[in-house]
Amino acid sequence: MSSRLLKKAHPRFAIRTSLLNVAQDFSPAKKFDDVLNQKSRPKGLAYSELNIFLCLLLSFIIFGCMKVGPDYKRPTIESPATWRFEESEARDTANTAWWEQFHDPVLNELIATALRENYDVRSAAARIDEYIGRYWVGRSGLFPQANVNAQAGRSRFSEEGPAPLTPGVKNPSDVYDLSILGSWELDLWGRWRRTAEAARADLLGTTEARQGVILSLVSSVAIGYINLRELDKQLEIAVRTAKSRGESYRIFKRRFEGGVVSELELNQSKSEYETALASIPPIQRSIASQENALSILLGRNPASIPRGSSLDNLILPSVPAGIPSEVLARRPDIRQSEQALIAANARIGAAKAQYFPTISLTGLLGWSSTELSNLFTGPAKVWSWAGVLTSPIFTGGSIAGQVKATKAIQEQALYSYQGAIQNAFREVDDSLAGQKLTRQQLQAQGDAVKSLSEYARIARLRYENGYTSYIEVLDAERSLFSAELEYARIQGALFVTLVNLYKAMGGGWVVIADQMTSDQAQSSK
Repeated sequence: MSSRLLKKAHPRFAIRTSLLNVAQDFSPAKKFDDVLNQKSRPKGLAYSELNIFLCLLLSFIIFGCMKVGPDYKRPTIESPATWRFEESEARDTANTAWWEQFHDPVLNELIATALRENYDVRSAAARIDEYIGRYWVGRSGLFPQANVNAQAGRSRFSEEGPAPLTPGVKNPSDVYDLSILGSWELDLWGRWRRTAEAARADLLGTTEARQGVILSLVSSVAIGYINLRELDKQLEIAVRTAKSRGESYRIFKRRFEGGVVSELELNQSKSEYETALASIPPIQRSIASQENALSILLGRNPASIPRGSSLDNLILPSVPAGIPSEVLARRPDIRQSEQALIAANARIGAAKAQYFPTISLTGLLGWSSTELSNLFTGPAKVWSWAGVLTSPIFTGGSIAGQVKATKAIQEQALYSYQGAIQNAFREVDDSLAGQKLTRQQLQAQGDAVKSLSEYARIARLRYENGYTSYIEVLDAERSLFSAELEYARIQGALFVTLVNLYKAMGGGWVVIADQMTSDQAQSSK
């Protein structure tokens, strides 16, 4: 029966057919197909597609420059105009390899070995590689992500199941799929940019931490070597004193046997000799411990350490010049604290960005076929794209808690940064005061040693000529022995205060040492 006859026979059918035709005429899908099928359609994007693209582009331009959260501003720091203990003869040596001023080739070689072999330096370098990877992860959200999926398989379905197969469908059948999946979260509010900013600051902070390790290593090797040479001098004094007192004891023993001296004087001489002998093992034990500590700094198992110049022949390095404000840029620990503050500040913005909606674009392009030979033909092509907007409505205080936590962390980083600056000023002032006052102490102690040496000589002459008892000789020699040991200790302390001054000042010498590690690592390869 024709449609015309149906319309006449069934009026309801005619009305329903007319309404269906009208609906099809106004169907968006049909209009979209009409647009696609227009012969006069220009090549490229359809008009509606172009509008969508322009809207997305405009949104990205408008919002792409927006970043939620505070931008970093360096805190105002009150730096003292001058140091409390100024040095009039200070020189601009903070940017030089100051350890070479000691004029000891052995010390230079020990520092070079430590920079090459020390495990803390190697660990710090590996930590930089770790944070380079973390930086890549942190900035990856700024870019589209793409993955490829491939599948090939064969399966058979039950022909007696509750959902029978359509007649003509192969069973078993093959399936071959190849698709590329892409997604991109538009960083409208700067969440990913803030995350990348924090990751970059963490990376820079790690590089500063490595330079801090190098600064401490060079200083520790120099101080350890100075302490070793100081102990060597103390051991030399103790051995010399023990030898001298041993000779005196043997003389007194012969005199006692001849009835010239009393048993009291013999035992006094013997006790002083044994006291000098007893002072040697503790010094030797300290030397062994110092050598073991230096060996670890050199990246070696405990072993003896070669010696170069004696403590008396080492040259005092000059005092480095610098004003307090320069220390802020010189010291790696201060720069590391500032990078931690920058990272904490950026994470506030990353946390705040979670309050706002996110827009993600996803797309798929691929091929699917039951025949491998038809996989890349036109009918096998599949594609899809979508835009997803997600906005938080209720999170139970999760976002607010994260924002509060990041603000608190930023405050902690700020206080740590300010504390690091004040501590740097204190360390520099302590070192300046230490080297200045230790010089005065060393001069006074040297004068005391000279006086006690003369006192011991005169006391022995008086005793030999019968003008005084042996107690006066013992007192003079005991005082001289203690004074000589103290002089060696102060002499080593003066070198240590100058090393600590270079450590507290920081400067370009850290970059020189860092370059030495890089050059040596390349030469070893």
